[in-house]
Amino acid sequence: MNLFRKKSITAILANAEKKSLKKTLGAFDLIMIGIGCTIGNGIFVVTGIAAANYAGPAIAVSYFLAAIACVFAALAYAELAAMVPVAGSAYTYSYVVLGEFIAWLVGWGLVLEYAVGAATVASGWSGYVVGILQTSGIIIPEYLTKVPSDGGILNLPAILITLFIGFLLMRGTKMGVTLNRVLVAIKLSVIFLFLMIATPMIKAENWSNFMPFGISGVFIGAATVFYAFIGFDAVATTAEECKNPKRDLPIGIIVSLLVCTILYIAVALVLTGISNYADLNNAEPLARALRLNGSNISSALVGTGAIAGITSVLLILIYGQSRIFFVMSRDGLIPPSFSKLHKKYDTPYFSVIFVTIAVALVSGFLPLTILTHMTSLGTLFAFIIVAIGVFTLRITQPNLHRPFKCPAVFITIPIAVLCCGYLVYSLLLENGIWFLLWSIVGLIVYFSYSYRNSSAA
Repeated sequence: MNLFRKKSITAILANAEKKSLKKTLGAFDLIMIGIGCTIGNGIFVVTGIAAANYAGPAIAVSYFLAAIACVFAALAYAELAAMVPVAGSAYTYSYVVLGEFIAWLVGWGLVLEYAVGAATVASGWSGYVVGILQTSGIIIPEYLTKVPSDGGILNLPAILITLFIGFLLMRGTKMGVTLNRVLVAIKLSVIFLFLMIATPMIKAENWSNFMPFGISGVFIGAATVFYAFIGFDAVATTAEECKNPKRDLPIGIIVSLLVCTILYIAVALVLTGISNYADLNNAEPLARALRLNGSNISSALVGTGAIAGITSVLLILIYGQSRIFFVMSRDGLIPPSFSKLHKKYDTPYFSVIFVTIAVALVSGFLPLTILTHMTSLGTLFAFIIVAIGVFTLRITQPNLHRPFKCPAVFITIPIAVLCCGYLVYSLLLENGIWFLLWSIVGLIVYFSYSYRNSSAA
């Protein structure tokens, strides 16, 4: 069995030309997509949950550590994205460098990163909407806002927003990108508003017990929030729809990551400065912290901005997963219906519909904590494989044309692998059984369908 059969860069580019997506995106669009996908659930929801359960006020340090790992991984992504400007992100890069079986494992892991990540985001969106409605005197029955494990029947708001986003994406990428620009502008304005209003409220005593769970808690916190940085991976999935991917992809990946890192650390410090970390374990920590400090109007504004921010993340995640399925289908690893394009809208409509329904079901019935950890595991696994791919290509094919080169590759790549690997280890200690079950299902799908139907067979 030739499990490690590869596709050359030339073959992948030629295959993409036969059934390609419309090129509508520029560098500014990519930066907005990166920020749109990164700034959302992580900053508005997970910051509080991770501070309360893992890191305390040192969640700011957790974000810094996660960002360091991301910077090195992002440089690797930028090199491969410029070399192989095809949709599919880490899955496509792995197919070129490490072979089909590894590419399948990465693609299967990306389902955790995007589809399960989207479900996590939809759950966070629901929490903020319910909080704002309650503040306005509108009470939705708890059995319609909580998953079964939390005593409810289903999370209806999460299901409804997912279906709405899927409908928009099916009608065209440009419509989604335009909406994303508006939502990014709103949420950046709200974040700056939060920082201006909340900074004078900081009480130093809230930082007195800065690292209550010890250094191990800081690392688990870093692993937990890691998925909040996946925006630059989402930028890579847009490669086939870029007007000038060799120039614009590295710009979009690196600029969006730097902007988001600064905002994450700033918000984490201010949030834990105005509220005791133990009080942040809820679905709307920023808005609730402002309410507890007597700023109800600001709380409502932040809640509204959070809804806009989280909506943009959900949009980009569903978009990214549908494009990864599109490429995997084009390679024969999943059924051909996933790569069919809509006659009017020129979008992979079946892929969008499938992802939308799957995300709606998961967000409507599964708890947030498990979803967050599984998303981070899928993200970290993909980053490690991409970094190894860059390292391997530098050794085996040093003369390939590289529009963007990862600097100091023999230092950068080992650091990226070590950082991501340690975070994987931290998460597997708590969630190893779930990740193992997910991997087993992936192996069953590959050997029962994908291997026999691959276009590389």
